[in-house]
Amino acid sequence: MRVTGNTVTRSCAVCERTLLTGERAVRFSPDGDGEFVDVCPLCQDVALDHGWVKEGSPTSPTVPFARRKRRGLGALFERPPAEEPVVSEPILRRLSEPELAVVEAADLFNSSPFRRTVGGIAKSLGEPRASILPLSGVNRELVITIAWDISWYQYRVSFESGQTVRLAERGLELDELENSFTAWNARVTRDGRIVPSIERY
Repeated sequence: MRVTGNTVTRSCAVCERTLLTGERAVRFSPDGDGEFVDVCPLCQDVALDHGWVKEGSPTSPTVPFARRKRRGLGALFERPPAEEPVVSEPILRRLSEPELAVVEAADLFNSSPFRRTVGGIAKSLGEPRASILPLSGVNRELVITIAWDISWYQYRVSFESGQTVRLAERGLELDELENSFTAWNARVTRDGRIVPSIERY
């Protein structure tokens, strides 16, 4: 009898990134109820910050009650305390509506767990290129593209959605991207923050 192995695709429960073959994930229980999910090395601090219980940890929670109340996957996508804005107030007053949307999308991304993921990848792959592109349509949505030579990620920012920032697509080759997404109009800082290239004077 021939046994065939099935390739099991695993993804991180926080950033939704597909885990690479051989990449070590740590299992966490979001609710401490014995149901475990995989978390990639870059997102383990985020899971711990939200009170997820690491597999093998003592079963009695060791985080303060105020933090335990926020457990669950949805809590990971709540906005943490406000980050430093990417554009100062005097400049904001001079921006057009589309420019303001780009700035707001950048601020939402910078307040999401994905910022930490991008910062971690950048430590390995170097500084990426980035763009923020508004989509046409009734709903206010923008696409943030962050790309290296060997990998790219696209995040959808939806102002009217409960989950304002989500991972939409990812790939390996830059030529997979439409030309509109490669009009690089932003930069990424060393800590993963995206900063739009907006005239400051």
